[in-house]
Amino acid sequence: MKALFRSSLSNDLQKFLLFKRSLGYRYDRAEFTLLEFDRFVLKYAARHRKWNLSQAMVAWLASKPQRKAVSVSMDAAVLRQFCSYLRRRPACPLVHEPLWPQLPTESTFTPYVLSEGNIKRLLELATMLKRPPFRAALYRMLLLLLYCTGIRFGEALRLHLYDVDTHAGVLFVQMFKGRARWVPFHRSLASEMEKYLVARQVFTGAIPRPDDRFFVGVNCQTLPVGTAGHALQKLFQNAGLKPARGRAGPRPYDLRHTFAVHRLSRWYSQGADLHARLPWLSAYMGHDDILGTETYLTATPELLELAGIRLRRRYLQSSTGENFQ
Repeated sequence: MKALFRSSLSNDLQKFLLFKRSLGYRYDRAEFTLLEFDRFVLKYAARHRKWNLSQAMVAWLASKPQRKAVSVSMDAAVLRQFCSYLRRRPACPLVHEPLWPQLPTESTFTPYVLSEGNIKRLLELATMLKRPPFRAALYRMLLLLLYCTGIRFGEALRLHLYDVDTHAGVLFVQMFKGRARWVPFHRSLASEMEKYLVARQVFTGAIPRPDDRFFVGVNCQTLPVGTAGHALQKLFQNAGLKPARGRAGPRPYDLRHTFAVHRLSRWYSQGADLHARLPWLSAYMGHDDILGTETYLTATPELLELAGIRLRRRYLQSSTGENFQ
């Protein structure tokens, strides 16, 4: 994405963005933050003739009272770095930073881990979608892909046909968050993909090209994030997992959490060495290290029960000398 700043700070914002990327940072999310701040400054300066940078920053951070504190904290961090950059520039006027709010830097959101029964119910509801009939095949496939592979919601929507090899049972996830990767999958998922591709071709009415998107919406070209997110939200609501209003209940991203927890639970029930397997899960999910994977490993009642059973077996084995399977 090529930033296009328009306010009186446009030159400084553009140079700051280039400076951060010259250091090797992707800075994609920060770019959106800077663009939004730039648009705010453009309007703010028109209303306040005698304005300064400190006032504009505080006013922008306070302009969305409904935002989560951690989100405001992330935006404030980008602005602090921008101020630091301005102070280091030669012959730069004195930059007065505002009194930054003391906000949490980590989200306290608890992921919603779906059960296998929840997944089956969602797939049933997806199969009943109509108008056009292709919606049933589309969202059934999207749910299956997210649950069976644990790839990110955005990664799934960005897949092209050349990224998916149903014969080899592997898909290629393009560079995202610093890492591209191959993701192998089971033959049963490959079979579902082949059925979906047939329905996709019937819907588009055209011979597919390798660079076409795997998931397509009404325009037969792409499936917008907002459209897909809203459709999954309605499925969650129809399944009784999410209220009609509010932020409670599962999100599309929670299918990734569910994948990680279910995979861990299966390994645990099989008696696998989790310390040896966690690097596998980390690489499969596209994380740089195990720490990135740990945020997805929520302790569910089923997982705690498995841990209790395993601990009891080890205790009995150590106390009696017998090998309990």
